[in-house]
Amino acid sequence: GESYVLHTDVEEVILNATVLSSSNQLIQNLKKENFQVFEDGTKQNIVSFQHSDLPVSIALVVDNSGSMSKKRPSVNKAALDLVEASNPQDEAFVVNFSDEAYIDQEFTSSVNKLRDGLAHIESRGGTALYDAVVASADKLVADASRPKQVLVIVTDGEDNASTLSLEQTIRRVQELSGPVIYSIGLLFGDEMSRAEVRHARRALEMLSTETGGIAFFPKNIEQVDQIAAEVARDIRSQYTIGYHSTKPSTQPGFRRVQVTAEEAGGGKLTVRTRTGYFPESRAKRAGAAKK
Repeated sequence: GESYVLHTDVEEVILNATVLSSSNQLIQNLKKENFQVFEDGTKQNIVSFQHSDLPVSIALVVDNSGSMSKKRPSVNKAALDLVEASNPQDEAFVVNFSDEAYIDQEFTSSVNKLRDGLAHIESRGGTALYDAVVASADKLVADASRPKQVLVIVTDGEDNASTLSLEQTIRRVQELSGPVIYSIGLLFGDEMSRAEVRHARRALEMLSTETGGIAFFPKNIEQVDQIAAEVARDIRSQYTIGYHSTKPSTQPGFRRVQVTAEEAGGGKLTVRTRTGYFPESRAKRAGAAKK
């Protein structure tokens, strides 16, 4: 296979950014000079800029709890359609989770192998979503061979079995400078109370917003396929922006990142990217990568 060298420079902060118009259309024609990056309010100098369909490593993290059994055929089809709509050089792995997470297919570019991995379903007990997200993010950062990492969650309930909290999970992903998370919450039907739906929705929205992804809440199972196509389109149309922080990497603590974009005509644009990162782990990660 080809090798993609993006993370040559540990100190470089890499952002994957999606740009939308006021009518929510993807904006594809921007140049480096259309963007501004701020870290903790200070303008940063953009040192690298790409707008190409970079190959992606994808974690398909699919809920396997009992309530999912009727939904799984549609979900599995959507997951495979997402992979088929993606860059042919993408690789993906499948995690089925209930009260524990199981990697049912290692990284592969084969749709048939992914289909088999998604078919390993024995609906079990609870929903340990956060633990599954962290295990999958860890695996992406350790083993992914593509320049971009994405995690796609499909679930129909709130987490009730994880050892980690939502906040710990988000922090862990940010410490890894980890994947962009796309969530598909199947929160329709009447199995859940309004409070449970609200909790589940908030968790998926936070996981996605904090990492630069997006959370979708289809009204019915038929909408899942169309959402999968939208996720694939979103991933393929991102801008990849790199900068060197004006702060020393030894200065600890969370750094809030904001990206703005303007068209020549001055139309209002929305940029979606991760909300920030922790620098100390980047140095740790570089150390780990050298071993």
